[in-house]
Amino acid sequence: MKYMLLIYTAPGGDTEPQCTFEDWQLYDKEMKDAGVWVSGDALADLSTTTTVRVSQSGEKTVTDGPFAETREILGGYDVIDVPDLDAALAWAARCPGARDGGSVEVRPLAGFGD
Repeated sequence: MKYMLLIYTAPGGDTEPQCTFEDWQLYDKEMKDAGVWVSGDALADLSTTTTVRVSQSGEKTVTDGPFAETREILGGYDVIDVPDLDAALAWAARCPGARDGGSVEVRPLAGFGD
């Protein structure tokens, strides 16, 4: 079953991040070597975000920035294909983004048309 790991980072704090670029490279390699990685990428800086909303009357509103203000920022995602939720949770726990005050949201893909 496919799951999306939504990787949220915490806003900068007073502590030095514990995760390194090498941690991320190792995590990506481990997913690929295990054959579970389907796709994924890091997202560009939050300041580049544009949000589009369309009202019931069809009026389009385009604004700079994210739709909702949150304390965490969506920084990237991975789609993995694993046997079950427990396996997806295990990969999420290994993700460097789950450290340093960040979190990883695990959501199954609906799989319409599969």
